[in-house]
Amino acid sequence: MNYREAMEYVEELQQYGSVMGLETVRELCARLGNPQDQLKFVHIAGTNGKGSVLAYVSTVLQTAGYQVGRYLSPVIRDYRERFQIGGRMITQTGLCKYLEQAQKAAEAMAKEGFPHPTLFEIETAVAFLFFLDKRCDLVVLETGLGGALDATNVVTTTIAAVFTSISMDHMGILGDSQQQIAIAKSGIIKDGCYVISSKQSPEVMKVLRQAALLRKAKFFTADAGRAKNVKYGVTKQRFSYDRYKNLEITMLGQFQIENAVTAVETIMALGRLGYPVPEDKLRRGLAETKWRGRFEVIGKKPLFIADGAHNEDASIKLAQSIRFYFTNRRIIYIMGVLRDKEYEKIIRNTCGLAEHIITVTPPAGERALHAYDLAQTVREYHDSVTVADSVQEAVEIAYLLAGLDQDTVIIAFGSLSYLGELIDVVEHRDTIRRDSHGRLEEG
Repeated sequence: MNYREAMEYVEELQQYGSVMGLETVRELCARLGNPQDQLKFVHIAGTNGKGSVLAYVSTVLQTAGYQVGRYLSPVIRDYRERFQIGGRMITQTGLCKYLEQAQKAAEAMAKEGFPHPTLFEIETAVAFLFFLDKRCDLVVLETGLGGALDATNVVTTTIAAVFTSISMDHMGILGDSQQQIAIAKSGIIKDGCYVISSKQSPEVMKVLRQAALLRKAKFFTADAGRAKNVKYGVTKQRFSYDRYKNLEITMLGQFQIENAVTAVETIMALGRLGYPVPEDKLRRGLAETKWRGRFEVIGKKPLFIADGAHNEDASIKLAQSIRFYFTNRRIIYIMGVLRDKEYEKIIRNTCGLAEHIITVTPPAGERALHAYDLAQTVREYHDSVTVADSVQEAVEIAYLLAGLDQDTVIIAFGSLSYLGELIDVVEHRDTIRRDSHGRLEEG
């Protein structure tokens, strides 16, 4: 299998859709020698913030010298971003090697009458093979959807189960209340592990605490309200928590304090479990953590921000950050969403802050909401809307609207599926502009 064939196989696997449950992934992993049983996991579930907490925890651990695997979704630019060790994604050769092993096992299963594994189930098995082969000390694992019945929950050797903010998302699958969603996500808690949770609503905290009690797991609350000396900024932010004074992060958004606090509490718990991290490594790891497409500054003059706010809770947090950082600034949006998200609530929570909104169609097949349909809904709440035929066109329109006004802020948000292309367009444009300025100055 070469890389082109590997990508064709990944595309072919889309036909099997998304199936909740562990029976198929258990059978697949068993046929591959159960690589997950020889690894130790930090398993992260939640509605928003999973990726950021994963980034903080894994960066701090690798800064401290541990061999750390990262398994995450969705990705921004390259398919291989799903599988990383030490912040570096799997090689094309490595992906082909492990994917071929999983393919053989999956095809054998299908021939014997088992359900064919889904793409996510095969990706999960590939991740385990990769991390075991490279002898990872720890694997930081992000759930795909939910918890109890998510394919990642085939793992049994979790040492820390981490919960970020839990709110309403995927209701048709996980339940139509926060309590039901919390019950689904609490399934990642394993006997005797440590449980670390961001501060949640009372009903969610009750569910998580009861699940921990049932599993005889120690419970720790990461309460951002206990953070002291918090200083917000557009280039860096600072806070003190527990015994650590003036910790610095470069990821933006008020909500990043909560994510960073959850990560610090997780690192403290891992220290008690035999994975100590010196304070200087914690500080350096937090400061060096980056996470693409999460309230990320991707351009300046004018300021251009990309954010993966794709559900109601994330849109509320995005609006809070806009009000906080950009009071009295002129705002232009680029929006692209999936049709199975509560996009009307996202619009309602954010549109009042923008002067103009540009809509795009994400590259997500049947799940994508067409830019025209999104614009029709936006017009119910906002008078100034433009439909763009492509991400490139959306960026150009935004810059034209911004003009020379350096107080304008362009914010692209919604589905992560289009943000990778958008980031490439903006960064390429800035590179060309810098080069042309350099040549002009030299002449």
